[in-house]
Amino acid sequence: MRRIAVPLAVTALVSIAACGSSSSSSSSSSSSPPPGSPPAEDAGTTGAADTGATGDASSADGASAADANVDKSAGCVGTFGTAIGNVGFARFDGTVVAVLAPGNKTCPAPNSTHIVVELRFSGAVYRMVIDVNDLGAAGTIHAHTLTHAMVGGPWSDGWHAVPLDYAATLGLHAADFQAEPTAAGVAAITSALEIGAHVSVFATAQGENNSAHLVHRNLTNQDGALVVDVDGPSPTWLLLAFANQTF
Repeated sequence: MRRIAVPLAVTALVSIAACGSSSSSSSSSSSSPPPGSPPAEDAGTTGAADTGATGDASSADGASAADANVDKSAGCVGTFGTAIGNVGFARFDGTVVAVLAPGNKTCPAPNSTHIVVELRFSGAVYRMVIDVNDLGAAGTIHAHTLTHAMVGGPWSDGWHAVPLDYAATLGLHAADFQAEPTAAGVAAITSALEIGAHVSVFATAQGENNSAHLVHRNLTNQDGALVVDVDGPSPTWLLLAFANQTF
């Protein structure tokens, strides 16, 4: 497993694809996030968490520079699905439709402090909302990236009741995460998400019919994550935690 820093101007490209899982199944469990989770993250159409990047920053080439100039918000939609409000914590498997940077004003339902990934699954588009600003450390995120087999079976369009725990499932602890500038995290996550690619997002959907949040260290067996390269043999996991969390 690797942890890397990715500066804003040097993003790492990640290929994304698909992998198969069980058919859509609900899981309904969610509670308050642990200390260190920004309050806005759970509110209305604001926030969730997620960050990191894969590969060594020094390996970026012309292709990744070109990718950084692509407007991945261009395909954003104005109508969202309404079926996930009571799902709770789950693995959401879908296809990337758009990626909105914090503060994006050109698309519906933007967020000033979180990345919004518009993901299509189960016949509709939903918002995966990713926190990129650590409470008490404005302008930074705590990130870790590793290569690890998919948890809960292969990718399969829809949502699936799959528990995830950074420590118990992935063998990670707070010391494995490193603070990175928010700008670098936004660039790395955006670069890793290819439009039309399959990804998996471990997140909590509760209280909003069209959005899932808490894509970061959260609760036992309810830790959020963004997983790319899901069609290949070695998925890449982009993980987040907050400075005052211990695990």
